[in-house]
Amino acid sequence: MTTVLLAHASVELYGSDLQLVETAAGCVEVGADVVVVLPGDGPLAELLRGVGARVEVLDAPVLRKAHLTPRGIVGLGVRTLRALGPMVRLIRRVQPDAVLVNTLTIPAWLVAARLAGVAPVCHVHEAEADAPWILRVGLAAPLLLARDVVVNSTAARDVVVSALPVLRQRTRVVYNGVPALAGGGDAAPSPGANTGTGSASDPVRVVLVGRLSPRKGNDVALEAVALLRRAGRDVRLTLCGSVFAGYEWFEEQLRARADEADLAGAVQLVGYADPWEWFARADVVVVPSRVEPFGNVAVQAMLAGRPVVASRTQGLAEIVRDGETGLLVPPDDPAALAGAVAELIDDPVRASALAEAGRLDAAERFGVQRYRAQMGRLLVVRRAVVRVAPEG
Repeated sequence: MTTVLLAHASVELYGSDLQLVETAAGCVEVGADVVVVLPGDGPLAELLRGVGARVEVLDAPVLRKAHLTPRGIVGLGVRTLRALGPMVRLIRRVQPDAVLVNTLTIPAWLVAARLAGVAPVCHVHEAEADAPWILRVGLAAPLLLARDVVVNSTAARDVVVSALPVLRQRTRVVYNGVPALAGGGDAAPSPGANTGTGSASDPVRVVLVGRLSPRKGNDVALEAVALLRRAGRDVRLTLCGSVFAGYEWFEEQLRARADEADLAGAVQLVGYADPWEWFARADVVVVPSRVEPFGNVAVQAMLAGRPVVASRTQGLAEIVRDGETGLLVPPDDPAALAGAVAELIDDPVRASALAEAGRLDAAERFGVQRYRAQMGRLLVVRRAVVRVAPEG
């Protein structure tokens, strides 16, 4: 039996975390023994066990933006050297035929796999298009250790290849597979938008699901709703998501802005929550990200049969077909976002048509079974990761 080892950087339940579950399921479905290494136990581990994977716990160094200083890089390097021994020993004990490193933020696993005699695959969920060239090169450099590089959009591929053109031949696009319901599967919920009009008795419910982060544009959504409310529309905004450690200041800014007179009582921050529950309550789902290599949330909202307004950036521009399956607006533009939401409020027939077209398109292009089959072929059927002689 083929053994596949998947290494991941977190135990949470956001986009790349949930994609790991689908990768594991795809490998199990083609007959592999799947071992997943996480930094801890928790809900993600339970989902992985639920699809037939075994879970091992080993905390590995994670690259964060805070490390992108001379002192931070030195500290990360020291922690990486200390961690390599246990990582290599784990790989040798499991004896995998394939190793997938599920994010570019844990490059130590690429090094450990090579030291253990396995040429790894890296699944890149990041696309720092606006970063300085030298930083993009530094982030991409560990991918030279990978036999294959998987990216989740052509935008992400372009970022990787522009940094290191030598990676072009080994980089392939595999769009994420997004379940239509929490817990997996492709059965979609009932389609159709709600019909809030913004009147005093029937407010419009706008929902944004995602991390509280400047990258996700939560602040852009607040300003767009403020514009709509100043125009006399009763629009309510719900932010579903938690904050990365170190970004608590951003959540404080959002809460302070939500308490100002033009937004008082109109913004709800609910923390991490089941997105399907909130999509079911939404009249419009907004995805105003400034940076978004793919955008699972946009796909989920489309699968839920809700009209979507998203930023015309990176992977979102590949997911949403403007004017056909949703609306696209320039990133970091509250007025444009407000205008698109107003269009949907004023034309509920069009909103419902976009929602239904989006549901059908998302099910066809971003289905779970298509993704699982592609990853299963890459990691198991093709035996894409091969044994190499250990170094040293």
